[in-house]
Amino acid sequence: MRKPLILISNDDGYQSRGIRYLVDFLSDMADILVCAPEGGRSGYSRAFSAVPPLYMHRRDDIFGAEVWSCSGTPVDCVKMALSQLTPQRMPDLILGGINHGDNSTVNNHYSGTMGVAMEGCMKYIPSIAFSTCDYNPEADLSNLRTPIRSIVRRVLDEGLPKGICLNVNFPKREQFEGLRVCRMGFGSWINEVKVCRHPRGGTYYWMVGEYRDDEPEATDNDRWALNHGYIAVTPVQMDVTSYDMLRRMKNWEENSL
Repeated sequence: MRKPLILISNDDGYQSRGIRYLVDFLSDMADILVCAPEGGRSGYSRAFSAVPPLYMHRRDDIFGAEVWSCSGTPVDCVKMALSQLTPQRMPDLILGGINHGDNSTVNNHYSGTMGVAMEGCMKYIPSIAFSTCDYNPEADLSNLRTPIRSIVRRVLDEGLPKGICLNVNFPKREQFEGLRVCRMGFGSWINEVKVCRHPRGGTYYWMVGEYRDDEPEATDNDRWALNHGYIAVTPVQMDVTSYDMLRRMKNWEENSL
């Protein structure tokens, strides 16, 4: 029997340590194909290249896995891989990561790593995004091997419902308290723009910001789990319909004209 095929991408670039760790962790479990951006694409979310042309380049294998770089976004990488690299064999699983940076709470919506998983989800392929709260691009992530293998094996064996992908975040610590399946927390980025004066005149800006937890008393969300040493696993759905609001607005149909 053939091994399952796993497509891996990220938003840190094909040369990142996070993607190398992920390939290393899973190389004995599956046939692996990597298609990732040429360089960093953090914050690209679900963006794709509607205007500029795209270029792909074959790179050196990573632990036996075929590696390609793409000039576009993380979503472009998934689209290109499915179209040009695996047209005869649909991946059994699509993975984003391992991202060097927290993608819990509202970061979910900005994340290119989540963009990978969401694109896979829209193609009806089980998909997972893996991120660590350790922002150091040279961080030792070897302690993530066992939980990542466990999560991947479970999804390969059981699948995921149509329209659902997983957002998995790891706290920055050696030992974990366990795993929590939890909802996305609510928070806000504040003081996001730093204004600077150029020495030759003119003004320029840096996007920075501070994260504010908008529900600090909550104990059932991903932020609480990470703050208390747990691996946070959040099921994310493609259907953004608010069904409660949909029911409440049904009377609009009767009074709209």
